[in-house]
This record gives sequence, structure tokens and C-alpha cells, in this order.
Amino acid sequence: MLKQFLLLFAGAFFISLFVLMMQFLWRYVDDLIGKGLTIDVLGKFFWYMSLKLVPQALPLAVLLSSLITMGNIGENSELTAIKAAGISLMQALRSLIIFSVAVACGSFYFQNNIGPNATRDLAQLLLSMRQKSPELEIPEGIFYDGIPNCNLYVQKKDMETGMLYGVMIYRMTASFEDAAIILADSGMLQSTAEKEHLVLSLYNGEWFENMRSQEFAQDAAVPYRRESFVSKKIVLDFDNGFNLADASIFSNNATAKSLKQIRFAIDSLNNTYDSIGRQLRTDLSRGYLARPTIERKDSLLAVKEAAKKTMQFDSVVSRMSLTDRRDAIQRSLSKVQMVSSELEFREMVAKDGDKLIREHRIEAINKFTLALTCLIFFFIGAPLGAIIRKGGLGVPVIISVLVFIVFYILDNTGYRMARLGAWPVWFGKGIAPAVLIPLASFVTYKANKDSSVFNMDAYRNFFTRLLGLRLKRNVSGKEVIISDPDYKADILKLNTITQEIHDYAHAHHIMRMPNVIKVFFKYQPDHEMERISAELETVIEDLSNTRDRFILSFLNKYPVISLKAHTRPFERKWLNITAAIFFPLGIILYLRMWRFRLRLYGDLKQIRTVNNSIIDRIKEISPDIAEASYFDSPEQSVTSSTENPEMNQGENSLTEIKHDR
Repeated sequence: MLKQFLLLFAGAFFISLFVLMMQFLWRYVDDLIGKGLTIDVLGKFFWYMSLKLVPQALPLAVLLSSLITMGNIGENSELTAIKAAGISLMQALRSLIIFSVAVACGSFYFQNNIGPNATRDLAQLLLSMRQKSPELEIPEGIFYDGIPNCNLYVQKKDMETGMLYGVMIYRMTASFEDAAIILADSGMLQSTAEKEHLVLSLYNGEWFENMRSQEFAQDAAVPYRRESFVSKKIVLDFDNGFNLADASIFSNNATAKSLKQIRFAIDSLNNTYDSIGRQLRTDLSRGYLARPTIERKDSLLAVKEAAKKTMQFDSVVSRMSLTDRRDAIQRSLSKVQMVSSELEFREMVAKDGDKLIREHRIEAINKFTLALTCLIFFFIGAPLGAIIRKGGLGVPVIISVLVFIVFYILDNTGYRMARLGAWPVWFGKGIAPAVLIPLASFVTYKANKDSSVFNMDAYRNFFTRLLGLRLKRNVSGKEVIISDPDYKADILKLNTITQEIHDYAHAHHIMRMPNVIKVFFKYQPDHEMERISAELETVIEDLSNTRDRFILSFLNKYPVISLKAHTRPFERKWLNITAAIFFPLGIILYLRMWRFRLRLYGDLKQIRTVNNSIIDRIKEISPDIAEASYFDSPEQSVTSSTENPEMNQGENSLTEIKHDR
């Protein structure tokens, strides 16, 4: 089993890594195209990218390989043989569990020691790629602005010789007035050996350039220069080399640090931003921000303080002239705006610090959660493979993708919300394991107990009972009948059932609202309808051997009775008490039970009607049975049908159904 798992794990790992690399590559494809990057630079880029994505590919590989392995074993009946030998599922998975633990430990070591260096080198390489000047690929018929301070138009170019024909150049210098326009019949563009300059060789052209500069008066005529040339060379600045960016700019990148470095960085950031907070507190306590230095003789503050001792502030202000009042208000407003701007700047600094600290804490937790995901995915994949027992790349791949999508949505959502500060860091990074761990425990328990998790009939029956949906009876004629029905015994049973349902409805008052105390707190077991339903099913099974099509049609009119839903919400007493305590839930369950009581009332009426119809039909096809039956007198039938007025409310008599022979 371990050998098969290792082969599948290796294949699934490289496939997952390739898919993740392609996704990562598409994000930065614009930074790579047209830059003239060498093979060694591209090789470093793909190598660092693969190292960065290894921790993300490991959980997906574990999930897919465990699903396929256990699916193949179950499909080939090897799992059945293992369990038949007395070996439990967890014993069979012992070697795979040990390997998964080793993978999780390796993932943590990789993230803590190798991954940060790869992330830092990849970020440095990406920044260098973005800063690199693009490779010269001058198109035909449009202006090309890839050369700094220059727009180049080429009417036609020769791909073999590199000659450019119909050249027009706009050179932008210090200002728009100093622009130069160069026209040439042909030319050639070449790079210098050090790839820091371009040499533009032009032939048979003219040069137009304004000579305006700042020393000329504004009203003076603007001089210009016109030059005709047969051959001319122009040197342009164009750095086409590849230089690595400074790695010190990534000092605040949490993903490029180990766990030890993250703890050190968090302590440093807390110390730095706490000192900023302490300085702000000191400034506020000294009145540096709240009471800035002002001239007391011409300020509203001085007037207000003086007014506290002598008179009202508003009356003092009203005595000031409009000019003095306006000047005082403007000076006060400028002081308030200055203080507000200072506080906003310090708030922005504090928010940046909080964000940096949150990012470091997120990355510290992420090193553990991503390693734990390998174990979680194993305990999801292996039990699911043992349950579905389907190998290959069909169902396992679909399930793997669905589980990974759920994990990715939860983890990415938690990461973003935690980074923004909307959620606590522990909650944002713990939401994905908190959802997947119960799922892994559930499927592992079900697989170990050989439970049918994917039995659709069981789920269909559960929701049918929960929602109270009707089940339609389907009784059809049999082609081969071994024994005919015992009509005489069936008539006796049907008459007995009719009397019993009459007595049950009369004793339990089905049409009335149920007593809340008896339902939730003092419930007495009621299995009478279960017994009556079992007797009725026995009669239906016996009568299904008949050849009479009318009796078969009557059998299909029997309703399928809900046996317990009208008595109480749950089987266990403590569940009923709990449901009653929770007010909305108790009301819902009480109304649901009352609905089932009303439906049972209609079902019992339907059963009595069908019973009488079947008895009448049997008497028609077997007169000798009708004469021998004790319950064949019309007085007996009338008596049993009228004893309970509750069952016959709104009815004068049962509908008589007549059939032609």
C-alpha cells in the first residue's frame, strides 16, 4: 500500500506543482515578455518559483494520492480482504499515516528554512525583471515609445539586414518647445557592447529643432535650427543589461523570514511603534498638539480665557470688529487643521505598523496551518477513497478539486480579513482548519465503521421524513401467482382494522390540538399505529396476489401512514424537553406534529373508505364468502362507521362505490 501511495504521491506532487506554477506564471507574464532575458535568469526564476510553491503543492498531492490509492484498493476488493482478515482501516493506514506525518514535518521545515530564502530571491528577481528595459522590437507603421525621451516611427524595415526605411523621430527634451523632429530616408539601430547605449545611424535626412531657452524674452522671436545631412549618428541612453535590485527593500516582507526572524521582527516593530505611541501621549499630555503655541493677545483662546473670569465668551466676540473676528477665526482654524493633519499622519503611521505586525503574525501561524493541512487532507482523502471505492483519475480528481477549492476559499478569505484587521489573526488563519478537521473526523469515523456515507436512498428517506413528503404506493399485478388470496381472512382483518382505527381516533382526539405538557414533558409511548399499519401491510401483501384489477386499483389508494410524527417530535425524552425550552424550535416542532395529526386523520378516513370498497368487491366476486362472513350485515357496517362522529364530521354516510362485473 505504501509503495503504491509513494508512486501516486510523486506523480500528483509534480502535477500539482506544475499547475500552481502555471497559475503563478500567468500573473507575471507581462513582466517577462519582451525583456530579452537570458536562459540563466529564466532558469533562476522558475527554480525559485518552484521552491516557493512546494508547501502549497504538498497538501494537494497528499489528498489526491490518498484518494486514488484507497479507491484502487477498494475497487479491486483488496480492502474487503483486509477487513475480512480482521485488520481495521486505521491499522491498514498505519504506514501511510506515518508518511503523512513526515510530509507535514518536512513541509514545516521547508517553510521555515528553505522557503523564506526562495521567496526573497524570487521577489528580488521579479523586481529586477520589472526594472529592466524592454527588448527593442520596433513595429512598422506605428510610433514606438520604448526608447526613453523618444518616439520612433518606421514605415518599413528589412528583417534580414536590419535596415529601417521611412524614419521619423520625435525627441522630447527639457520642454515641449525644445522638441526636435528628425526625418530620414533610412537608418539602422544598434546597441553598444556594454548594452547601455543605442547608436542610431541615419541617412539622407533633415533635423528640425527649436532653440528656445529661458534667457530669451517672452516676446522675442523663437529661433530654430534646420540641418540637412547625408549621414548622421545619434547616441541614445538605453540600459539593456540585467541588474539585481537591492535586497534590503524586502526587509519588511514577512514571507521571506523564518519563524525566529518573525518573532524578532514582531518584537522590534512593537518596540518601534510603542515608542511612537508613547511620544504621542507625551505630546498630548504637554499640550503640544492640543494647545499649540499662539499669540494670546489676538487669539480667540485668550479672549475665551479672559471671558471666563469677567463675562460671557459670545458677548466678548460680538464686541470685536468683523476684521478682527475673521482674522482670529482663520488663525484658529489653521491651528486646528495643523493639529488634525499631524494626528492623521501619526494615525497612518500607526496603521502601517499594525498591518506589518499582523502580516508577520499571519505568516508565523501559516507555517503551522499549512503543515497541518497535509494531515487534514490525508484523513479526508484516504477515508473517502475507502468509502467511494473508485480509483483512477475520475471521481478522485473531482473530489480533490472540490475539497481544495473549499480550503482555498476559506483560507484566502481568512487571510485577507485578518490582514485588513477585520478579523483577529488567529480566527482568520484558523477558520479553514476549524471547518476541515470536523469533516476529516466525520469521514474517518464513517470509513472505520463501514458506514454508507454516500447512500442516496438513506438521505432521500431522511429528508422525506423531515419534510413530511408523501410516498406513493405502487402495487401491480403479478405475472405468476403461487397462491390466491385468503379473501375470507382478509375481510375479517379489514373489518378489525376499520374498528381499530375508529377506536384510535376516538380515544386520541386526532382533530384537536395536542396537549403541550403531554407532548414535551409527560409523553407516554404510543405504538398502536405501528401495529395497525403492520396488520394492514400484511393484508395488502396477501391481496396483491389477486387477479382482479379493481382490487389492485383499490390497494394503490391506501396511503402510506407516518407512524410516529403525530405523537412526539423525538424518541428520547430529553430531546423533547430541550426542544420545548428553545422557544422558536419548540413552536415549529409543535406545529409540525399537529400537521401530521391532521394528515393522519385524513389517512384513517381514506383507509376506512378503501376497506369498505375492497370488502364490497370481494363479496361481488365471491358470494359464498359474503354468506359465511359474520361482518357482512349492513347493520354492523353502519354501526362501526357512525360510532365516532369525529371521524365522520361533515359526512352523512360513506361513499358507495359500484363496479360493473
